[in-house]
Amino acid sequence: MTLEILTSKGELRDLIDAYAYLSDEKKISEVMDLFTPDIIYKVYMGDFLAANVSGRETMEKEFNGHASLVKTYFTLNGQHTVQIDGDTATGISFSQIKMIRETEGKDILTDYSVKYDDKYVHQNGKWLIKERTGYFIIVEERPLGK
Repeated sequence: MTLEILTSKGELRDLIDAYAYLSDEKKISEVMDLFTPDIIYKVYMGDFLAANVSGRETMEKEFNGHASLVKTYFTLNGQHTVQIDGDTATGISFSQIKMIRETEGKDILTDYSVKYDDKYVHQNGKWLIKERTGYFIIVEERPLGK
């Protein structure tokens, strides 16, 4: 394994971690900087295609709308495996995402177990996400205990 590949693997890990950090902090415009302008973003809830968004502008509107409904996000990233081929790469990563929303005056915790399939591209000296498909494998919702 070359130093260039090791460096790219580290940069790609930093990219998916930045997605989590910035999303948790609801810094949506900064999250958009992690994607190519022609991003394709899909979300599957089980076998149901729940989201299919193209382009950063549309995606930013969608993300802002979603973030406005959430009081708190908390993301923990796990495994991240990548295959690098020059200025392109593919990757699989796993995340645990917790969201707190208020419903009828009560905080509701939704816990998601997610697998992401990504396509990356190296442009202007940095790695960006070109396509991201999220598979929400386990979804659990319950009132937040106090």
